[in-house]
Amino acid sequence: QVQLVESGGGLVQPGGSLRLSCAASGSIFNMNHMAWYRQTPGKVREWVAIITSGGTINYVDSVKGRFIISRDFAENTVYLQMNTLKPDDTAVYYCQAQNEGGTYWGQGTQVIVSS
Repeated sequence: QVQLVESGGGLVQPGGSLRLSCAASGSIFNMNHMAWYRQTPGKVREWVAIITSGGTINYVDSVKGRFIISRDFAENTVYLQMNTLKPDDTAVYYCQAQNEGGTYWGQGTQVIVSS
């Protein structure tokens, strides 16, 4: 069983930046992938960014050029650097990890982009 804990959310003005962290309870080295999702009330959870075990990275079109996903094997942590934030980025952001044992989710961290 893998536990994921997100942090770094908060209130930021449009155009600002935040860095989200996702700390795993075990090694992330053997994860098939780690990803970030987001969800707003009444909407389906949306995939935002993914980094695979081989280091392949991809983003949903709406965040390309603004968000950066990265990982630190020593810290067993995945990050989501969010720049040039827009009000439409407001959501609860969730970390997801997948390995041979299953798919794991964190509890989420709230991001509010508002002036």
